[in-house]
Amino acid sequence: MKILIQNGRVIDPASGLDKVADLAIAAGRIVGIGQAPADFVPNRTVDAQGCIVAPGLVDLAVRLREPGHEHEGMLESEMAAAVAGGVTSLVCPPDTDPVLDEPGLIEMLRHRAEKLHQSRVLPLGALTRGLKGEVLTEMGQLTEAGCVGFSQAEVTLANTQVMQRAFQYASTFGYTVWLRAQDHFLGKGVAASGPLATRMGLSGVPVMAETIALHTIFELMRSTGARVHLCRISSAAGVELVRQAKAEGLKVSCDVSINSLHLTDVDMGYFDSRARLNPPLRQQRDRDALRAALADGTVDALVSDHTPVDADAKALPFAEAEPGATGVELLWSLALKWGQEQGVPLPKVLECITAAPAALLGGAINTLQGSLGRLAVGGVADVVLLSEAGHWPVQAQALRSQGKNTPFEGYELPGRVRMTLVGGHIAFEAN
Repeated sequence: MKILIQNGRVIDPASGLDKVADLAIAAGRIVGIGQAPADFVPNRTVDAQGCIVAPGLVDLAVRLREPGHEHEGMLESEMAAAVAGGVTSLVCPPDTDPVLDEPGLIEMLRHRAEKLHQSRVLPLGALTRGLKGEVLTEMGQLTEAGCVGFSQAEVTLANTQVMQRAFQYASTFGYTVWLRAQDHFLGKGVAASGPLATRMGLSGVPVMAETIALHTIFELMRSTGARVHLCRISSAAGVELVRQAKAEGLKVSCDVSINSLHLTDVDMGYFDSRARLNPPLRQQRDRDALRAALADGTVDALVSDHTPVDADAKALPFAEAEPGATGVELLWSLALKWGQEQGVPLPKVLECITAAPAALLGGAINTLQGSLGRLAVGGVADVVLLSEAGHWPVQAQALRSQGKNTPFEGYELPGRVRMTLVGGHIAFEAN
């Protein structure tokens, strides 16, 4: 299908392009930016006046809940939520049931996702078998099956020797290890340590649970030369350690979730289980440091940390409720909200959810390398039409995700996703 998108503000952070121009698509590829080929006759023309035409969003943390947790989210519902949020490529952690530690499971998930013709699913393989932290998985076979990296998801790796061996192996073959920086023993609380958690009688997770883990990771990186991506950094002290590690030249990158970027422990209110999250919401100084670090590039990418949770699992006392929140449909609006509040230019806002996360995936995506997260003639036509104007109320029941729990319910958020194209196919169009 040939599609011509006219009169939109085309922004491609990867190349610095920012101008009002037409964009022509044919056979799933971008064939013209600014001017269509002479013989181009579109099957459909889209008037994008007043809209931003940008690369499809790339989200590095989306749980699809299949296989094993279908009562919390079906592949169909979560993929529909992703394209409604403008996300054309997503990375899913390996903490499914069974765990993504065998090539057959990876291939099955990718095959199921491809049949839906929606977002591109880029799985992370388990770093250790069953995420038990004891025996390394066959990383080479998992990579051949389509894994873009290796992770323990939310399961901490207590055995430092196993982590060292994982880093050595990954470094040898150029794989990236994705880790949540959290100490196994200090990270077992349900809220961030501080006066509020103490008054509420909730077990705390101190900042040093993150910083101790970071020191361990960085020491092992120095000795092995491994490349590590830190998932959902949450504290001001953690950000400072990452800044120092980058200045030292360690091959480290990190992301932050939309929850930690906008919320603090005060948003737990009176034990509101919608704010029961991993990592836990920290104090305002931490949130402010994360917002500044995303703006200055210390934090590389913004993620939704989309985790659909069954309503019954949230209808429990705060400490017993399952952590997680739906977020993939809110990624653009919450990125824009951060940009408006921090005075961050629009191209930089888009970079945090397009080009920057795509660059972190690097050569792991051979078929899309060079075009994921960017607009380029000849590149794959993953394109999203976004609006800045107006605000919309977050209503849980209106979300397409099967999980309806979000701490942002009732918020008035800026910007909407108007259309999402994946490989030149219109996967979502707003009414």
